[in-house]
Order: sequence, then structure tokens, then C-alpha cells
Amino acid sequence: MLIVIISVMLYYYIKATIYEGISQSLMYEAKILSTSSNLSQKRGSLEYGTLDGSITTVNIITKDSKTKNPYFVNEKVGNKTYLKLYFPYLENSYITLTKETSMQNKLIDQILVDIMIVNATAIFLVLFYALFLSRMLLVPIKILSSKLSKLNERFLKEVSIDELPDEFTPLGKSINRLIGRIQTFVLYQKELFVGVAHELKTPLAVMKTKNEVTLLKPRDSEKYIEALKNNNEEINSMNKMIGSILEIGRQEGAQFEEAVQIDIIEFLDKMANNFKILARGDDKDVMINLSPKTLKMTLQPTLLTHIIQNFFQNAIKFSPQKSTITIVSRLKDEEFVVEVIDEGIGIDESKDLFAPFKRFGNKSGAGLGLFLAKGAAQALGGSVSIKNRADGAKGAVSSLVLPILRNIKK
Repeated sequence: MLIVIISVMLYYYIKATIYEGISQSLMYEAKILSTSSNLSQKRGSLEYGTLDGSITTVNIITKDSKTKNPYFVNEKVGNKTYLKLYFPYLENSYITLTKETSMQNKLIDQILVDIMIVNATAIFLVLFYALFLSRMLLVPIKILSSKLSKLNERFLKEVSIDELPDEFTPLGKSINRLIGRIQTFVLYQKELFVGVAHELKTPLAVMKTKNEVTLLKPRDSEKYIEALKNNNEEINSMNKMIGSILEIGRQEGAQFEEAVQIDIIEFLDKMANNFKILARGDDKDVMINLSPKTLKMTLQPTLLTHIIQNFFQNAIKFSPQKSTITIVSRLKDEEFVVEVIDEGIGIDESKDLFAPFKRFGNKSGAGLGLFLAKGAAQALGGSVSIKNRADGAKGAVSSLVLPILRNIKK
């Protein structure tokens, strides 16, 4: 449609240009003749040749007209066409100049035919190219579709992007990143199920053994009470474990929450002040050092809360009394970094602290906090890590790194 519209405009422009040249030539000739002193003596038809080799017929006619402005009339006689100019001369008379335009009309008709041929050729080429391009674009899509259809939970592996055109390489990389996340999720789910089975089976086995030993022979009531108390402690431990497992479900649900724009600096400052109250109740303090002054980011606040909350709870748990826990944030290249620094005993960096049901130190817990924090960070598109302090002091640094994809206001 665009080709047709442009062609029609071009045709009428060429036609107007050709006739404009003839019209201006006749007007120029008429002005010269109107100033000739002996023109009135030559009434009747007069023909003369112009510089371009064409013949112009001149007449002086008497004609009443309300307007005294020159005007043009197209005439056709037989197979020939003419352009006639009526140019005001004396009172109630006009000079008429007539020029044959048959050659120009043939030229315009030929131009129209040429434009139609070019249009048909262009439309054909466009359709052919579109068909060829669509087939060419479908090939890599079919390759990706074939590779993805062969994937299943048991045989997840990244697709090869060597066969894809450069235009489809980013798509292939995105698919591989998604597959990597699915692999990690499936692996963690398997570890979680195995860990849950192990963590719940062990206390149940202990409870059963204690009950069997207690029931082997009659005992004093104190022994039965002691066995029941021990069983209650194991039940409480299992309840904590089940609560942690339910927390995993809530976190997975939070990943599907609608992301909202928040000032992450203000958000972290509020959380840190809340934990400052909790830390002071345990004879510890919290120092806040956040930068920049403001930073707008779009994310799920529930996931961010879970990560920072886990960092602070671990820092308070493993730091000695009279110590200070520091939260620091800063911009680093295209990333936003949050660090919670404690003054505890540090960590064993050779161990995987983010594995489910792994407990370190002498503090109780289900061993799922860091596992959940890592999953929340991945859902936010970031990462978490824990390292010993590099300034020579005792303690650990828990870090959250988030990519910056928003406008920053410092």
C-alpha cells in the first residue's frame, strides 16, 4: 500500500512538473506578444516556432468575460491534445496561444506504465523477500523448539547456541539461564526432600526407641514423665522444622508477587532500625551506613525482607555481647551491594553454608535460613554470599548483590 501511494504521488508530481513547464512557456510568450505594437494589425491565426522546436498558434479573439485573469484550457482534436492559454489583451479581447501537447501526454502515459511495472516488480520482490525472510527466521526457532521439546526434568541441559544466527544468540542465552535456574531449583528441591525425610525420621526414631525402652518394664512415674518431656522436646523440634518448610512455600509464593517500586535505601533503613531495638535487647548495637541517599528499584519487598532479616538474625545470634552489627550499602558499577557485618567468630569458608539443613556453630536452628535467602536472592535476579571479614577483625560479612536496572537519584 505504501509503494502504491508513493507511486501515485510521484506520477502526479511528474505530470504537474511537465505541464508547469509548458504553462510557464506560454505565459512568457503571451507577455512578450501583448507588448508588441503591431500585434493588433495581425488579427487571425499566426503560427511560429519556439526555441524547443514546437509550434505555437496565436490568435486574437473578442470575448466577454467577467474575469481578466489568464487561464488555461485542455483541448483534444482527433488523436492530438492541445493546451490553450487565454491571455487578456485589449478591452473585450484575448490573445490565445495554443501548443500541441501530444508528445508530452505520450511521455506521461509511458511514465505511468513504467511506474506500474516498477510497482509490480517491487511488490513481487517485497513478497518474495518477506517469504524468504520468514522462512529464514523460522529455522532457528524450529531448532530451539526441537531442542526444548527434548528436555525433561531428568535430562536438563543447556541448549547449544552455536547453530543459531547472531540475532538469536541473546534468546538462546536467556533460555540457557532459565534452564540453569530450573536445574538449581530441581537440585535444591531434591536436597530439601531428602533433608526433610532425614530430619523428621531421626527424632521419630529417637522417640520410638525411648518409648520402647520405657515400656520394657514397669517404672516409677518420674521416669514416664521424663520420657514424655523428652518426647515433647523432640516434637517441638519437629514443629520448628515444619515451620521452616512452610516458610519455603511462602517464599516460593512471594516470587510470584507483583514487583513494586520502592526506595530501597529507605526500606533498609527502616529494617535496620527495627533490628536495632532487637539487638539492644540482647546487649548489642546496630550501626547504619547506607549510600546513596535514595535509590528507586522495582522488586518484591517480601523477598528482600527475608534476605535482610536472615542476615540480621544470624549476625545477632553469633555476635558476642557488647558488639556492633553494621549494615552498609553502596553502588558498585552496575550493581547495588548490601552488607551486614558482625563481630562473631567468623565462618568456615570451605563449607557450603547455603545447603539445606546444614547447621554451623553452637546455635540451634533448622538450617534453612541461608538456603531460603539464596533462593530469594536468585528470584530477585541477584546473589548472596558470606565471607570472613577482610580487615583482620573477627566476624563475617553477609552480602547481597542486586543488578541496577532503574534510574538512580543520588
